Amino acid sequence: MQQRSHEQMDQEKLQIQEARKNPERFDVLYKKYYVPIFMFVLKRVESEDTASDIVSQVFLKALSGLPRYRDMGFPFSSWLYRIARNEMYDLYNNKKIQMVVSTETRGIGEMISEMGDTRKDDYEGLYAALENLDNAEMELVEMRFFELRPFKEIGEILDITENNAKVRTYRVLDKLKKWMKNEK
Repeated sequence: MQQRSHEQMDQEKLQIQEARKNPERFDVLYKKYYVPIFMFVLKRVESEDTASDIVSQVFLKALSGLPRYRDMGFPFSSWLYRIARNEMYDLYNNKKIQMVVSTETRGIGEMISEMGDTRKDDYEGLYAALENLDNAEMELVEMRFFELRPFKEIGEILDITENNAKVRTYRVLDKLKKWMKNEK
């Protein structure tokens, strides 16, 4: 994930304030974050139509919830990702969509490296172990290793502390390591 300068953060705060005063100014935030939010959703639902519908709801909820938005030192996008995540899980829990996981070799390599004493190139074993994770565990793995999000942002998106995001992620890695050892 890209680090933001103080100037960028200040500019975003002004954009949020302007959008609060005049909802027509929300288009600046919409244009800035539409594609990243769309890609976040699309990676999880694999249907452009479904992703478009969800993202529309995300921005509608963000616009209507803007007066209640509080800057907690995280990017505005973290709040949008949290709304998107909640929208997807609502649809998933109501059986209206099926969640998917998108993995990349680079992320798998980083996971194997983080797990330490497992075989260095056991991609097949890790893929098999990943199938045993529940949705919440897989979400942590996806955000950390495939989207390269810092723990602080993961915590904000999941509405948990940064430390809790770390602990949960490393518990998942330990679980994966155990499954991989038992498969050998």
